[in-house]
Amino acid sequence: MRIIDIRERSIPISRYGDPSVAPDGPALTTSIVALVTDVRRKGEPVVGYGFSSIGRFAQGGLIRERFAPRLLAARDEDLMAGDGATIDPFRAWACLMAGEKPGGHGERCVAVGTLDMALWDAAAKIAEKPLNRFLAEMTGKPVAAKAVPVYAGGGYYFPENDANRLKDEILRFLDWGYTHAKIKIGGRPLAQDLQRIESALSLLSDGRRLAVDAMNAFGRDTGRAAAERLAPYRLRWFEDICDPLDYETQAEIAQCYEPPIAAGEALFSLADGRNLLRYGGLRPGHDVLVFDPVHWACRNICESWT
Repeated sequence: MRIIDIRERSIPISRYGDPSVAPDGPALTTSIVALVTDVRRKGEPVVGYGFSSIGRFAQGGLIRERFAPRLLAARDEDLMAGDGATIDPFRAWACLMAGEKPGGHGERCVAVGTLDMALWDAAAKIAEKPLNRFLAEMTGKPVAAKAVPVYAGGGYYFPENDANRLKDEILRFLDWGYTHAKIKIGGRPLAQDLQRIESALSLLSDGRRLAVDAMNAFGRDTGRAAAERLAPYRLRWFEDICDPLDYETQAEIAQCYEPPIAAGEALFSLADGRNLLRYGGLRPGHDVLVFDPVHWACRNICESWT
């Protein structure tokens, strides 16, 4: 079994002409990859697909020039599972990271994570198993439940008539069968964010059905002010409050904000994830870890935090 081709493309993902999304540069883009193997099923080659983190810019240069060539040059035995039946994504991971130094993680994780996602997809397809079952078997974990809770993510700022258009969006979520949603705050004055929350809650009725994501916009003082005003709503969670590496501010806000906090999406490494748990003031069994699947280096951190 071999990887015979890796195809990469950068695609636009801008939602609409909102200057707050990318005010001083090009519209948002993201990377997609197709990892082609020489294994065939029903006459067609098995292809694994990867899609990078929404909200990050495409990392095509890193994929094409640095990481994909390592996979294509790897020996078969460096990529295969012990029984030779499929790809071992952990061994492939070691090939991807050959020569990489600790630190300087940055958006390298988007390039590597996109390829890592494609490797897992291809490996599960070759094994002819659902990905959740394949993941469980490879990591020695129980197979995940068939049903998992989900919420509708959206609620980005609209360029005009924001509160009313947000209500329209929440109504669409409800029509599609969702009962919980997450919206954005932190990009406009707090009074306007509170209006957005009120608009959403007028339809969701219960704060536990609404989460808010500040996208790391607040500092110490603004974060404390926001936490004070948000606390009475008893929201499902208050996500990504401050700079992702400002553990001191994160911990301080956690001490004064009793409802759940969510953090970790903008971290790029296992070391950063561990530091969040050590110094960020998060409360096991109460707060929420929201590591992005493509942010590869945090994938094992949840094992030590329950």
